[in-house]
Amino acid sequence: MKLTENEIRDITQYLEAGKDLPEKYRFLLFEDKKEVELLWNGKSGDVTNVVLPFQVIEQVDEPRSEEKREMQGSLFDSETGRQVKGWNNKLIWGDNKLILSSLKNGPMRKEIEEQGGIKLIYIDPPFDVGADFSMNIAIGDEILTKNPSVIEELAYRDTWGKGEDSFLSMIYERLILMKDLLADDGSIFVHCDWRLNSSIKLIMDEVFGEDNLINEIIWKRRGGVLNENLRFGNVVDFILFYSKTNQNIFYPQKTKDDKHTKDYIKQRFNKTNTNGKKYMLQPMGAPKDRPNLKYLYKGYSPPKNGWLVSEDRMKELDEKGLLYFPDDKSQRISRKIYEEDYEGQLVDSLWTDIFPINPVAKERVGYPTQKPEKLLERMINSSTQKGDLIADFFCGSGTTAAVAEKLNRKWICSDLGKFSIHTARKRMINLQRELKNGNKDWRAFEILNLGKYERAHYIGVNPSLREEQQQKQLEKKEAKFLELILHAYKADKVDQFKTFQGKKAGRLVAVGPINLPVTRLFVEAILLECQQKNVTKADILGFEFEMGLFPNIQEEAKSVGIDLAMRYIPRDVFDKRAIEKNQVNFHDVSYIEIKPHFKKNAIAIELIDFSVHYSQDANASETLANNKSKVIVDNGQVVKITKDKDGISSREVLTKEWTDWVDYWSVDFDFESKQEIISTKDEETGEIAEAWTGEHVFENEWQSFRTKQDRAIELTSSFVECTPGRRKVAVKVVDIFGNDTMKIIEVTIGN
Repeated sequence: MKLTENEIRDITQYLEAGKDLPEKYRFLLFEDKKEVELLWNGKSGDVTNVVLPFQVIEQVDEPRSEEKREMQGSLFDSETGRQVKGWNNKLIWGDNKLILSSLKNGPMRKEIEEQGGIKLIYIDPPFDVGADFSMNIAIGDEILTKNPSVIEELAYRDTWGKGEDSFLSMIYERLILMKDLLADDGSIFVHCDWRLNSSIKLIMDEVFGEDNLINEIIWKRRGGVLNENLRFGNVVDFILFYSKTNQNIFYPQKTKDDKHTKDYIKQRFNKTNTNGKKYMLQPMGAPKDRPNLKYLYKGYSPPKNGWLVSEDRMKELDEKGLLYFPDDKSQRISRKIYEEDYEGQLVDSLWTDIFPINPVAKERVGYPTQKPEKLLERMINSSTQKGDLIADFFCGSGTTAAVAEKLNRKWICSDLGKFSIHTARKRMINLQRELKNGNKDWRAFEILNLGKYERAHYIGVNPSLREEQQQKQLEKKEAKFLELILHAYKADKVDQFKTFQGKKAGRLVAVGPINLPVTRLFVEAILLECQQKNVTKADILGFEFEMGLFPNIQEEAKSVGIDLAMRYIPRDVFDKRAIEKNQVNFHDVSYIEIKPHFKKNAIAIELIDFSVHYSQDANASETLANNKSKVIVDNGQVVKITKDKDGISSREVLTKEWTDWVDYWSVDFDFESKQEIISTKDEETGEIAEAWTGEHVFENEWQSFRTKQDRAIELTSSFVECTPGRRKVAVKVVDIFGNDTMKIIEVTIGN
């Protein structure tokens, strides 16, 4: 870099005045930078390197355990139905930035590398600025719109809060992490639409390199758009297909379903044999001169360049009846290609043969952004082989996992939404049942949480700030957040504790993080301080709680003399009017009641009660317009509020029975048989150490759940043979919002 004295003087003056440098100096100071790149407000080359432990909170080995177990090969134990070796597929709940960083830099990286690395990544990020993580849930004949959780809403705000700038910052850092995770011969498919296609392509060029663009695929997802009077209808999505290096694998795909190929088949397969089978004739001449293939066959002279195949191959085709011999021997022999054997035309980058999921399709799960399985099937088949590992870090309803399982690929999928993880879990169990009934292989899958969080992640401190500024921002945000929650909970502020921030009616109050779930480690720190300072009553408030946290943590607290209450923070805390009117309800976690049934050395579990205390839009009648209705949740009841033309409101309770709240429940008949082991990496030595967390993995052995097609749910499990003696049985219930609760009982099997 050579600067003139005038340039040095000008730069110094700009810096001393605290002004931005003119754009021309960027290229003078940083000559190695690209001349063409996408810039946006907030763009940074900083990439997180946080490593958090993954906690396995549930494992699904066998889809629906029965008295008689028939397992596949040597992968599973024939008596317990549990996978004993090999790769477990992974469904991870959490922020995919932290997940990607932990996969890249943590001990699970070794496990991934042992599988050959990730061969394919497909992502369908939330590129729609109007998306808000809300979900429609069927309650009888009515639809309840589930609002996003506060964690999901904050993620939405961080993604779209500054419009396109913040979305590009979000996706840029994650793509850098994804590239590092890909195997050298791996590929990535990024799904986007017309709104951000051009920007994302420039980012992909920067991260993966222009030379590694394989295709810009155009998928025609629908035939037309209604009410488009001012423009042509938007009927296509874009899928950007890049490789990590020039070593990528690609297997050409064929189709018989696009209009061009259908017309081709109709026109060309115009001959019929005696059995009624349609065929077309294919010339048998070689495209180039082949002297060794010039031979006389049954009196027919070879074409100018020779035959297409050897004489032995010609005889083989003849014996199979696949040759056509014209009556005039001066003409050429042709090969018969039967329509039933025709594989189709090679697929190009314009995909018009894959249609959106129709409303009654078997694969439809009711998820708003669900993509058709055929779309994923084509991508996976084009770039991977059986046994390869693929990943999707915006997995939604789990389509990538489902297709990977069907195609005998291993998978890692993640999503921020708890409802998404629950939807994918049900979908994968349902698929496992289908594979089992068809005597096909399947793999166990784990549901994982991200474990210990650093304090700076709680509130969302800007990592690009200097350390001193970060600390000030952290303190300011924490103080404002805590003040808001304590005020809504009607608790007084306290300062003499490490883990508690408030006090209410003789109980100390701890407030969980705003943008992350309350984890076991968070609660354990609170229990430790309770024991140190003789605190016997405590409330923990959280927007979300780690999966599998209940009820063990309350039992542990009770065993050391601590009355621990866990309560959800409602969204209403951000509504000043609701606080002023005393309408904010911090509701307790759900309650389960179960009953064991015994038969010799077998046990079955009956679910006999389940209660929730949620509220959502409970005060909607105040703002509801005349002649309108809305489905709300009021203290554990789903209610339809209707306001007539005169403004008179009426209420109809839609959840008639407690079972209406149950979307899914499952049983582990031998809880505490598998310890929860986490792996941690020593940053100084690089060594990986394993340690038992003191918890156990819920091994999902029997389950019943509602699907889009079948809304019924069983309330009693099948009987399962067990070894006589004392054991613990765990039951997990997931409600219609995707929140899970667990209950553990101790039983004696046999005499």
